[in-house]
Amino acid sequence: MDVVTSVLRWFAENVFQEVAILIGLITMVGLILQRRPVEDLVAGAIRATVGVIILFIGIDVFVGGLIAFQTIVASAVGLEPPQAAQSLGDFLGQQGGTIALVITVGFLIHVVVVRLLTLRYVYLTGHLMFWISVITTAALVEVLGPETSQGLLVLVGSLIVATYWTIQPLYIAPLMRRGIGSDDWGYGHTSSAACYIAGQGGRLLGSREEHDTEKLKIPARLSFFKDINVSTAVVIGAIMLVAMIFADRTLVGQQAAGYTANPEINPWVWGIVQALRFAGGIAILLFGVRMFLAEIVPAFKGISDRVIPGSRPALDVPTIFPFAPTAVMIGFLSSTAVFLVLMGVFAAAGWFVLVPPMIMLFFPGGGAGVFGNAFGGWRGAVLGGAVNGLFLAVGQALTWGMLSDTAPELATLADPDWYILTWLILFVSNPFAGDFTTLFGWAFLIVIGLGVWAYTRRTWMRVPPPPPKRPTAARQSRTRPRTQTPRTRPPAR
Repeated sequence: MDVVTSVLRWFAENVFQEVAILIGLITMVGLILQRRPVEDLVAGAIRATVGVIILFIGIDVFVGGLIAFQTIVASAVGLEPPQAAQSLGDFLGQQGGTIALVITVGFLIHVVVVRLLTLRYVYLTGHLMFWISVITTAALVEVLGPETSQGLLVLVGSLIVATYWTIQPLYIAPLMRRGIGSDDWGYGHTSSAACYIAGQGGRLLGSREEHDTEKLKIPARLSFFKDINVSTAVVIGAIMLVAMIFADRTLVGQQAAGYTANPEINPWVWGIVQALRFAGGIAILLFGVRMFLAEIVPAFKGISDRVIPGSRPALDVPTIFPFAPTAVMIGFLSSTAVFLVLMGVFAAAGWFVLVPPMIMLFFPGGGAGVFGNAFGGWRGAVLGGAVNGLFLAVGQALTWGMLSDTAPELATLADPDWYILTWLILFVSNPFAGDFTTLFGWAFLIVIGLGVWAYTRRTWMRVPPPPPKRPTAARQSRTRPRTQTPRTRPPAR
C-alpha cells in the first residue's frame, strides 16, 4: 500500500503539477496512437512542451507587475488585509500528501467516467487540478474535522474533484464553441461560473455582430488602442501612476528597489517599466498559447479516435485570449473597477477588508470578457468583468471565515468556482445551518432543478409528431396511376 501511495504522489507532484510535462506527454501519446514517425513524435511533443513553458514565462513576467500593482493599490486606498491564524503554508504542510492523492485518484476516476459515459472533455489544466484539490480538501477538513483519516479524505475528495472536472467543461461547452468558433478543445478553468453568466447575460445586452470588441470604431488619433500590446501598456501604466500618487512613498520606493535589473531606478520610471513588462508578458503568453495549441489539438485526435472516442482536451483560460484580446482587457478593467468599488464599500461599512487579487481579476475577468463579447459584444465583456469582480469581492468576504481553521488565505487566491465548490461542500454537510451556505445551497438546487426541467421539456419529453399514415390496399388501388396505352393513328387510306 505504501508503494502505491508513493507512486500516486510522485505522479501528482511531477506530472499533474508540471503542466508543461503533462501537455507534452499527452501530445506524445496522441501522436503515438496516430502512428506518426519518430521525428514527428519528438518534434510535436517538444514543441507543445516548449509552448506551455513560453506561456508560463509570459505569465511570470506580468504577474510580477500584477503583484506590485496589487501592493501599490492596497497602499493607495489605505487598507490592511486581515490576518490569518492558520496559514496556507501550514495547511499544505499538514495535508500535502492527502492533496497529492486526491489529484491522482480524482484524475483516474475522471478519465474512467469520461471513457465509459463518452462525456467528451478530458480536463488537462494541471495547476488548477492542484488548487481545486487544495480547496476541496480544506473544505472537507472544515466539515469532517482535522482528525479525519486520510483514506476518507482521499475517497470523498477525489469523487468531488472528478465530478467537477467532468461536469465543468460540459455545461459551458455551447458557449465555448461560440467563443472560439469551433469544438477543437473545451474550457477547463475555475472561472466557468462567471463566464457562463457573462455569456448568457450578454445575449440580453446586444450582439457581437454590432458591438464586437475587436471591431470597435476608434477615432483616428486613438487608433493605436487597436494594438493590444499598446493599449495594455497605456491603460495599466495610467492606473499604476495614478495609484502611486496616493500610495505610501516608502512602500513605492521599496517596490522600485526590488527591481533586480536596476535597483537604483526612479520609482516613476519603474511604474512605467512595470506597465511595459505587463504588456510584454501578455505578448509572450499569447505566442506560447498559439504554439502549444498547434500541437496538442491535432495530436489529441489520436486519443479521441482510439482511447476515448470523440473526446477533446479541456484547456486553460489563456487559450481563448487570442480570439478577442481587446475583450480580455475590457473584462480585466471592468472586474478591477467593480472590485475596488466594493472594497471601499466593505471597508466603509466595517464588513471586511478585501485584498485586491490582481491575478484573479485578470485571468477570470479576461476570460469572462471573452465569453461576454461572444454574445453581447463590448457590453457583454463589461458585464463579464463586473460579474467576476462581484464574485471575487463577495466570495472573499464570505469564505475567509468559513476556512478559518484550515487555510483562510485561499479566499484571497480563489476563482469564482472555488467559492461555489466550498459553499456547496459546507451546505451538504449541514443543509439547515441557517447561514449563507444554506441560502446559497437551496437556491443552487432550485436553479439546477429548473434548468434540468427546462432541458428535458425541450428534448427528452418533447412529444414526437405522429408517423405518417400508410395507405391501405384499397386506397393504394384507387390512387395507383392508370397505365395508358398509347393511341395509334389509323393507317392512311
